[in-house]
Amino acid sequence: MRPWIRKNSLSGPKLRSEMDAHEASVLRSLVASVLGMLEDRAGQAPQDDLAQLTGLRTGNATPPDIPAVRRLLPDFHRPDPDAATNADDESADLNGAMRSLHEPSIIDAKLAAGAMILRTVPESGGRVVLTPEQAEAWLYGLNDVRLALGATLDIDDDTPETLDDDDPRAPHLDVYHWLTWVQDSLVQALQP
Repeated sequence: MRPWIRKNSLSGPKLRSEMDAHEASVLRSLVASVLGMLEDRAGQAPQDDLAQLTGLRTGNATPPDIPAVRRLLPDFHRPDPDAATNADDESADLNGAMRSLHEPSIIDAKLAAGAMILRTVPESGGRVVLTPEQAEAWLYGLNDVRLALGATLDIDDDTPETLDDDDPRAPHLDVYHWLTWVQDSLVQALQP
């Protein structure tokens, strides 16, 4: 993939890059996978009679079981480690209530960002041209893909930049680093 560049046009600024067919395929596959996990999570939300009457959606009150989805939809509140022992129960109750209220709209935003990437990445590679608004959606969507992949690979601050060739995570870590580069290049190009 070529670095993102910013070009001014009569219709406003555009961000441009080009990716080959393999890169486009990998990105589309990763985005589709993340969207699938989020759609599955949204589909597991309980059906609420009040929500059907009022149109207000409620989400799951419990955290996701899948580490990648849990990374995309983290708890809203973390208990104070110095607090009393019942702080964990209070925190779980607070997180359940907050999750139930806000998770549907968070999932909607993540689905919209991922869908924007899928709409703008040519299936067989080629030129990608984005408006600044589309580029913002790309940043959100790329970040979600990186978070999900990082959780799946168990990447943390102690993970080395490269892994031994016999480590099954090694090729996926290269993809993680590529996504980081794509995201950073886009951030740089967005700056005026």
